[in-house]
Amino acid sequence: MNEEHKIVVEEVDAVEAPPKARVEEAPRQRDYLDGFLSAKPAVTPVGEPGGDVYEAVIDALKEIFDPEIPVNIYDLGLIYGVDVNEGHVTVTMTLTTPHCPVAESMPGEVELRVGAVPGVGDAEVNLVWDPPWDPAKMSDEAKLELGML
Repeated sequence: MNEEHKIVVEEVDAVEAPPKARVEEAPRQRDYLDGFLSAKPAVTPVGEPGGDVYEAVIDALKEIFDPEIPVNIYDLGLIYGVDVNEGHVTVTMTLTTPHCPVAESMPGEVELRVGAVPGVGDAEVNLVWDPPWDPAKMSDEAKLELGML
């Protein structure tokens, strides 16, 4: 099996330039951002996610910490819902366990903190046990804080 392989080399003086791509001129707006910066942002209803009162309530909830776990109750996943309706805010929440030492005081603290948010006239807290809380409800930030990620 003694085959001889040869590499053929060809020398040239020049190579033809490849043809240029052709783009047909289509009518288009000169500045596609024209009017973008002057457009007004869409108004978010006050009680909807993204509304000022809703976001302020979420911020207030993030300032309340579980006394046994160094994470706020919002990131722990204890808040199941926030409903804002013309100044009335209803917070649906749970606790990590029905035997939690703050079972009696935590809903009251949530009600006081949410009631103190500007734009909130009345705050109500509904404490529920179904569905039960589990660690899967925690935010990634909370899991990271607790070394679970």
